[in-house]
Amino acid sequence: MASVDLNSDLGESFGVWRMGDDAAMYPLVTSANLACGFHAGDPAIMLAACRAATEHGVAIGAHPSYRDLAGFGRRDMEVAADDLHADLLYQVSALAGIAAHAGAAVRYLKPHGALYNRIAVDLEVAEIVADVARSLALPVLGLPGSAIETACRQAQIAFVVEAFADRGYLADGTLAPRGLAGALITDPHEVAARAVRMVVDGMIVAVDGTELAVRPASLCVHGDTPGSVAITQAVRAALDAAGVEVAAFA
Repeated sequence: MASVDLNSDLGESFGVWRMGDDAAMYPLVTSANLACGFHAGDPAIMLAACRAATEHGVAIGAHPSYRDLAGFGRRDMEVAADDLHADLLYQVSALAGIAAHAGAAVRYLKPHGALYNRIAVDLEVAEIVADVARSLALPVLGLPGSAIETACRQAQIAFVVEAFADRGYLADGTLAPRGLAGALITDPHEVAARAVRMVVDGMIVAVDGTELAVRPASLCVHGDTPGSVAITQAVRAALDAAGVEVAAFA
């Protein structure tokens, strides 16, 4: 039987500002990438998210980013290597401490937004992320064939292949930039069909029609995508109908 993890970016509210419907998402996913305060999330939200994930048996992953609250972590930034290393260590360690208070543990690392896209192609930045993951003994989620996969291999830490059911791809296997036609997919039936094809057939169709091979251990559906709950419900139903076991990888 084929199996796959289903992850989502959650805990991305901040103060009185709310993002997504986390309460409806936790029963649907098996892993939660929790914001660590630099693009979203704050101590109270992080604690509530850890408690909710624990209540639903959902694996907790750290979702650190560039220091970019104003841009929701989606602006590419040039950050000195030592500063980025410290920023990442700070974010993941903060979430780990809060998770421990909730009776849980951080089980993997998945960078957010612009940092995630950067480590797909920039080996120097990827090596910083891999070093933080190595120091905390955490596996890393990322795109196959990417710089972060190479960095994880060099650092001798586990790398977990991820695919995005609700995001378009370029022909080189990287994510299509937001704003490009086809970069964000919001039709639940289309996202569900893509998810099944990725897991069962090992195939992604890029925005230009190129077919890309992939064997994801984890699928992502974004919690901030319009209609994310309906999309995730459709994905779970389609995976179940295809005989795919949905379970956390970590």
